[in-house]
Amino acid sequence: MSKKPISYASRDFETIKESLTNYAKRYYPTTFKDFNEASFGALMLDLVAYVGDQLSFYTDYQANESFLDSALEYENVVRLAQQLGYKIPGAATTTGVVTFYVLIPATAASGEPDTDYLPILQRGLTVSSAGGAVFTLNENVDFSAANNEVTVAKVDSDTGVPTWFAVQAFGNVTSGQNGTKAIEVGNYQRFIRLPVGVSNISEIISVTDSQGNEYYEVEYLTQDVVAQEVPNYASDRTAVPYVMRLRPVPRRFVTEFDASGDAFLQFGYGSSGNLTGDIIADPADVVLDVVGRSYISDPTFDPSNLIQTDKFGVVPENTTLTVSYRANTNDNINASVGSVRTILNPELIFRNRANLAAATMGEVIQSLEAQNAEPITGDTSLLMPDEVRTRAYGAFASQNRAVTRSDYTTLAYMMPSKFGRIKRVNVIQDPDSLKRNLNMYVLSEDTSGNLAVANTTMKENLKTWINRYRMMNDTIDILDAKVINYGIKFEITPELDVNKYELLDACTNKLINKLLNVKRNIGEAIYISEIYKLLNEVPGVIDTLNVELDNKVGGLYSTAEYDIDTNLSTDGRYLVIPQDSVAEVLLPNKDVVGVVK
Repeated sequence: MSKKPISYASRDFETIKESLTNYAKRYYPTTFKDFNEASFGALMLDLVAYVGDQLSFYTDYQANESFLDSALEYENVVRLAQQLGYKIPGAATTTGVVTFYVLIPATAASGEPDTDYLPILQRGLTVSSAGGAVFTLNENVDFSAANNEVTVAKVDSDTGVPTWFAVQAFGNVTSGQNGTKAIEVGNYQRFIRLPVGVSNISEIISVTDSQGNEYYEVEYLTQDVVAQEVPNYASDRTAVPYVMRLRPVPRRFVTEFDASGDAFLQFGYGSSGNLTGDIIADPADVVLDVVGRSYISDPTFDPSNLIQTDKFGVVPENTTLTVSYRANTNDNINASVGSVRTILNPELIFRNRANLAAATMGEVIQSLEAQNAEPITGDTSLLMPDEVRTRAYGAFASQNRAVTRSDYTTLAYMMPSKFGRIKRVNVIQDPDSLKRNLNMYVLSEDTSGNLAVANTTMKENLKTWINRYRMMNDTIDILDAKVINYGIKFEITPELDVNKYELLDACTNKLINKLLNVKRNIGEAIYISEIYKLLNEVPGVIDTLNVELDNKVGGLYSTAEYDIDTNLSTDGRYLVIPQDSVAEVLLPNKDVVGVVK
């Protein structure tokens, strides 16, 4: 019997049904003649075509969701990005500087500040903003430091002699509040993955078990050595407070975040039962490998080879893990200037407490105040699928080193969220430099989700982060990008039976949802032709007659002035934006204005 030809090009309901009908008419002309739309035979053809259409849809869906280029679902985009080595960051973190003020008494003899009452603010102190966001102090603040400003606060009304002095000091803060969570762990399990069970976690600080063993966070489980900070007690401790030491870590874990932001602790599969000998290798054995041959193939000492196991670390078993973390307490973790004022847990240390008056120390503690002179800002919005996709490709290409401009852009976005998150980055070669100098323009995000200048602390953290990867002969200047605020004016011709006011609202919402919902990149042009296309797609619009862009300056808008007419393309299809600037519609409901002609 000859093989009957089958068409595999039919993939949807109509074409499958048509192919089945033609097949039946050709090969079963005498046995199957029931092709009436209301007949049982037509029902069977419809059922088979329906099943084929469903199978075709899910086959295409599974194929598309298996590749990063075509995946649409956020969970799949995140999973595929992780396969390329991109680490999904935890909850957004903002950093900034808070100014602390405290009053100290004057000495009775000389009227000078009584330095014995100069306190130290302990690391871990928390302050909150007017919006309810909590920030944690990252470092001790010493009010006795030489660079602190001291001014007269109170004087004797009769003599005019100072009685109290105000001391000003600064401290770096990070959004979020520290907390702990106990996790019960049962019997040994290979590659155990434990959920932390706390929302909005930005960082895992420490993990210890009930036996006192500490587990160290690493970038990947094959990394068995970490750089540990050890206090420096030498004479140069003022300039270098910590010494970096390599420490082998048999107990280690990796922190993973899924698409919903939940945190997990991933361990390896080593245990005390299947490990033989000491976990930490003897350095002499590592350097001089005792073998039967009379020569040595590799006498070099590799500090990353100090762990005598290839089981990716020791797994906790039959214990209780105490996880210390930092998590955000509010969805809006940005703070405007002067909004951080409330001190939640003032903890002050006095050096010579036994010789000080308790009442005076109480007055000093009560006088403590805080205020931020700069806005505390960062990238607080959830990454869009396209952003995850782009950053994953950049992370895979950069390979933890910075050679090209795109490498520097990717590394800036990969800075850990505990040091602040940059919203937009653009790296260009400095046209005024004869050497290989690069200009990195960065922007952050304000409390309303609009683009804003990154604060000084965030840029210092970014500088330190970039220095770990940059080429030796590369020099980088981190600069503030300019924000060009603009508005959109459009004229449309409606259909005759359409409500003009509802049509204008529909057009405005279309532009806001499709064009303005994602912030533009620095240097990205504005395509006016795209605005025409979106407006013409709105039901009820016959044609878009005109679209104009106008520069918004002053007041709530930025101070950047930009001549739009001069910088339009020759055909008027797009507006050129400089590589050190970004265009933004600050107030969409006000700056997008339509007219019906």
